[in-house]
Amino acid sequence: MTRVEVKRASKEVPQRLWQTFSAFANTVGGGTILLGVDESTGFEVTGVEAAGKMQADLASVADSMEPPLRPQIEVHRLRGKQVIVVEIAEVDSSSKPCFHKSAGLTNGAFIRVADGDRKLTPYEVQVLIAGRGQPREDEMVVKEATEDDLDSDLVAALLKRLRSQDGSYFKTINDERALQTLRAVQTIKGKRYPTLAGMLTLGKYPQEFFPALRATLVVYPTNYVGEPGPNGERFLDDKVFDGPIPRLVGPILSALKRNMKKTAVVRGAAREESWEYPELAIREAVVNALVHRDLSGAARGSPVQIQMFPDRLTITNPGGLHGPVTVEQLGETGISSARNQVLMKLLEDIAGPGEPLAVCENRGSGIGAMLASLRLAGMSPPTFEDRVSTFSVTFPNHTLLDGETVRWLGTLRVEDLTDAQRMALALMRHGEVLSNATLRQTTGLDSRVVTRDLQVLVQRGLVTQTGSRRWATYQLVEHKKQPVSRRDRRREIIELLRSNTELTTSDIAKELVLTSTAVRHWLAIMRRERTIEATEEDPRSPKTKYRLRRSSEKKS
Repeated sequence: MTRVEVKRASKEVPQRLWQTFSAFANTVGGGTILLGVDESTGFEVTGVEAAGKMQADLASVADSMEPPLRPQIEVHRLRGKQVIVVEIAEVDSSSKPCFHKSAGLTNGAFIRVADGDRKLTPYEVQVLIAGRGQPREDEMVVKEATEDDLDSDLVAALLKRLRSQDGSYFKTINDERALQTLRAVQTIKGKRYPTLAGMLTLGKYPQEFFPALRATLVVYPTNYVGEPGPNGERFLDDKVFDGPIPRLVGPILSALKRNMKKTAVVRGAAREESWEYPELAIREAVVNALVHRDLSGAARGSPVQIQMFPDRLTITNPGGLHGPVTVEQLGETGISSARNQVLMKLLEDIAGPGEPLAVCENRGSGIGAMLASLRLAGMSPPTFEDRVSTFSVTFPNHTLLDGETVRWLGTLRVEDLTDAQRMALALMRHGEVLSNATLRQTTGLDSRVVTRDLQVLVQRGLVTQTGSRRWATYQLVEHKKQPVSRRDRRREIIELLRSNTELTTSDIAKELVLTSTAVRHWLAIMRRERTIEATEEDPRSPKTKYRLRRSSEKKS
């Protein structure tokens, strides 16, 4: 329901409906308002009276916004009653935030979160306004610092690399002029000061002046922040990474690999071992977080945060996507927008210690390389989340085509599946609700090819489609979700619960080296047999734990 708002509104337009107009206009993909349906009574169609007048009132609400909106307003007949459908398109990034004129920019700008409208914070408003143009915070002069605060080795390596290029302009100028041309240093009233970009790329210790412009890594023992591990431990690892960006990337990757396990993936008849997460993919995510983070004053108190859980790895930076780029466009050829252009330009020619390549290419190819490496590893694409004030990428910790999934695909008894269709089915088996964009990122295929593959799965009765056009989503037909498991796992689960009292699905999956899908299969059977019981009403909730029923414990 994120993109749909339902209102009873039988006689008049709800008084504060402008909040939803603003929220949808500021949210990627926009949204739809449905008037004449009562959500509180199970989406009963109540209808609207005087539909023509209500259409005019809705148009007036649209005109009261800044910028004025031009939604599509239509009257439809549903179950014998009139309902009004209002489709609100997302406004261009150059016009965000959209707000209600009477309420003003501070109180009149909203965004859609889950199935509700939330007022934008002052910082979020600032981020959206900054997105209309090119931010220049990275060019800010750091007057507390001097040129002596720059690392001479990094400076020398940068200038050597620049001057090694054929026809380089930097061969014709001295070091002082070169650093000023690169905007790593600026002169004010005869004094030379490093810029913020200069400090972050070439500084000896930038955190002397900006303590929070660093990265943190926390490795958790369970899938939930704050939930202790089996021995009461809150963290398995907790590290802070300081220094200039070129000296951060290597140590961060080393720390992540120390906390990774090796996993197996099936390719045809072969079984290969690899790290839980491809190094190229996590490197791109780490670099993107460090170089695309918001450097404005309001965001300088927040570090880049890396969180590793048993089931996922999440990397978050302050500041959402900059400019016209959307989550759906990430990874597409030629689609990129740099928030910190001076910083990015410097990092094109600076390499980390012992690394032959520069920190970043600045060619808009990073996300594409990330997706390609995950595709090669047979893994799901990451989840990108743009929340205006933060941007995060989450890598799920599972291999799509593991042995059990390959066996499950065989039970479907469907011949001539394409690789894309196999990947789609594997994603849905692992709990994904697919869209065209998700499968496109996984496979790297053209949108039309992906749509055709998904429609074939629908026609073959393997997948159900919900919605249409850009809102179409796909999931497995219910009876196809039954996982394959050649061995009865009930006795093993009983022994685990006897030793640990209560365990989540993820806990059991980890202990038995099974997928969560397979574990849920056996837990469902055991609940029907009244061998175990759940601590929560919803068995699909990740917080639900399972325990032996007392009567079952006595019998066994």
